[in-house]
Amino acid sequence: MKNLFDLSGKKAIVVGGAGDLGYSMLEALNEYGAETVVIGRGERTKSAAEKLSLKGYHCHAVYAELSRREEIQRSFEEAIHILKGIDILVNAAGVQHREKSEEFSAKDWDRVMEINLYVTFRYCQLAARKMIQQGSGKLINIASMLTYFGGYTVPAYAASKGGVGQLTKALANEWAGKGINVNAIAPGYMDTKMNTALITDPVRNQEILARIPQHRWGLGEDMKGAVVFLASSASDYVNGTIIAVDGGYLGR
Repeated sequence: MKNLFDLSGKKAIVVGGAGDLGYSMLEALNEYGAETVVIGRGERTKSAAEKLSLKGYHCHAVYAELSRREEIQRSFEEAIHILKGIDILVNAAGVQHREKSEEFSAKDWDRVMEINLYVTFRYCQLAARKMIQQGSGKLINIASMLTYFGGYTVPAYAASKGGVGQLTKALANEWAGKGINVNAIAPGYMDTKMNTALITDPVRNQEILARIPQHRWGLGEDMKGAVVFLASSASDYVNGTIIAVDGGYLGR
């Protein structure tokens, strides 16, 4: 049974793998034996790869400005060149903008939808073309609690994450029969920079904690088990599903 989770020899791309949750998932894939490429922008991407390389893992950085569509294919091709193939893709890039819905601008709407939904689709599409040829592969998208709920003052984020959930199911319908597993992870309320506004709001913080049976905010470390499961042979008959990593929030 232990070998079901072994990722030795696997090639993985983690888009947005330098973020608060993305880094933990990137680290987990390396810890279980995969060689990885982290795609993203800025110094964090380089630092993430260097930090894992210093631990003895095979992790490489590829820079990309994901808001530029031409950068998606260029970065994917560069990652494939480094890895000499792909077995696993994790779409962990995401942005959020908080504003009253009646004041939410078209510019902010487009930015959130572009990064959270289009970028996810496009990397899945590029990876699937390779995976269909080899008859196997694991696509893992990052959904959200707002895949299920509407949230407050984040209309674009809610719409994009609802879309990620449906996209995951749609792609599984088409690609499951071609050897590809397409699934998503829905993090609960996580202690990340994206949630600073909620964590520092004493009223909302208490409302959220009151609904979480485990009585704490989630951490990046909590994402490791789910991503390894979905990346490994242990999930070979799991397709089109969304796994909540939420401390029991959805069940309340």
